[in-house]
Amino acid sequence: MNAMKKFNFLIPGFCCLLGLASCKKQLDEKAHSFLTPDNFYNSAADATSAINGVFSVLQDQKYYQRTVYIISEVSGDCFYPSPNSGDRGDIYSGTYSATNGEIANWWNNSYKMIKNANDVITYVPGIAMDSVQRNNIVGNAYFLRGMAYFDLVRTFGDVPLVLKAGDQDLYPKRAASDQVYAQLISDLKMAEQYCYHVDKVNATNNQGMVSSEAASGMLARAYLQRASTTFAQATDNQDAVTECNKVIAYATANPGSLTLVKNYGDIFDLTKKNGPEILFNVQFGLSPNAVNLTNRMFDPVTAVYGGYGSFIALNSYYNSFAANDTIRRRITVNTVDGGNRYISKWRDPGVKAGASGRTNWIVLRYADVLLMQSEALNNINPGDAAKFDGINKVRARAGLGSQSLSFDNTASSDDFVNAIVNERAWELGVEGQRRWDLIRLKKYKAVKAAQGYTIDDNHLLMPIPQSDIDLNVNLKQNTGW
Repeated sequence: MNAMKKFNFLIPGFCCLLGLASCKKQLDEKAHSFLTPDNFYNSAADATSAINGVFSVLQDQKYYQRTVYIISEVSGDCFYPSPNSGDRGDIYSGTYSATNGEIANWWNNSYKMIKNANDVITYVPGIAMDSVQRNNIVGNAYFLRGMAYFDLVRTFGDVPLVLKAGDQDLYPKRAASDQVYAQLISDLKMAEQYCYHVDKVNATNNQGMVSSEAASGMLARAYLQRASTTFAQATDNQDAVTECNKVIAYATANPGSLTLVKNYGDIFDLTKKNGPEILFNVQFGLSPNAVNLTNRMFDPVTAVYGGYGSFIALNSYYNSFAANDTIRRRITVNTVDGGNRYISKWRDPGVKAGASGRTNWIVLRYADVLLMQSEALNNINPGDAAKFDGINKVRARAGLGSQSLSFDNTASSDDFVNAIVNERAWELGVEGQRRWDLIRLKKYKAVKAAQGYTIDDNHLLMPIPQSDIDLNVNLKQNTGW
């Protein structure tokens, strides 16, 4: 059944509710179709189960276990699919259509998470329980709904805004992109207000949940992306800086809870998961908990690795690292087989060859906040020397402290944008941001042209899945499809 159709016909709020457990554990799915708001949302345990049901959507292979990097990274400049054909090949070349299965996965699961979040936002506030705990749960739901709408608006532009549990509108119309941004920013502000701070998330059995600082970081990301659109608000770049500064101030005051860790490799060391650089990631573990096949997708097909070899690193990406940027290059692109290089950032050496791993999918980390601050400061005032602070901290951690950026070697605003484009590839490559970075920084067409593909303006957005167009008479297709 199509996801939008599911949204309208499933009994409100209960098809995905899961048994009690912390968010860091895979939950056994139970049938709750007999439940109603009157007989379920009655206790703190019910509220916990409900928010776990929102988080669990992220663990799906067709969402943040796999599709996230097919949508956000395959169309970029770090790696290509093998074989370079089918749905993935079309995304890589920019020749995708409205029948692309991965695009449908992205749309469907985004709305599935929105539906589950709507249930929490609607019903949990009425539960008699500790108010701080209740607000944290509701704040987490606001964050996840806001993040889903951010993913949708970046991918598709105008999309339906469905904000009420049990909404009976079978044929929702698309809302304008500026309205979607306004809503997701409002959601993220609610999360910023209600969610626990990082120290409490890390110090309690809440690992994997959202912190107020994660909401601030996601707000910065949303403001920065909107600043690049035709409907940008005049304050977007300054608002992005303000949100980044909130996170940076918190990290400065609480370095034990949030910081730029000294060793880049520690971020991806599975013995140090949920470390102090992580603001938000999707939790995975070992069977019978949720396992992550991302390592298999990027590992080559050999007896040593036992992967699928589904993606191969571009030589141009490997060669783009500076000669002495050996730390990040080694962590990111360090597997060689049959003359090909493979992405190694998501490897799990602790599982048998061919087994799915324990790797969490990183959605947002502190280094990204520092880079966003630098980018936004350059957008506001290219002559502001403070714009070099964040990017140079990230470079210094990578062992490039002797090659700091300044007006001496990065004189113009365009030079700085080029530096940001490269730095984000080296620091955050294959972490789900590349497509949006290239589009925001006006480099996407040039990058694909260098690969031999011509991208027109229509392909800066993806098409609404044809299956949903067929079901919803009010759902109009993007221009050019």
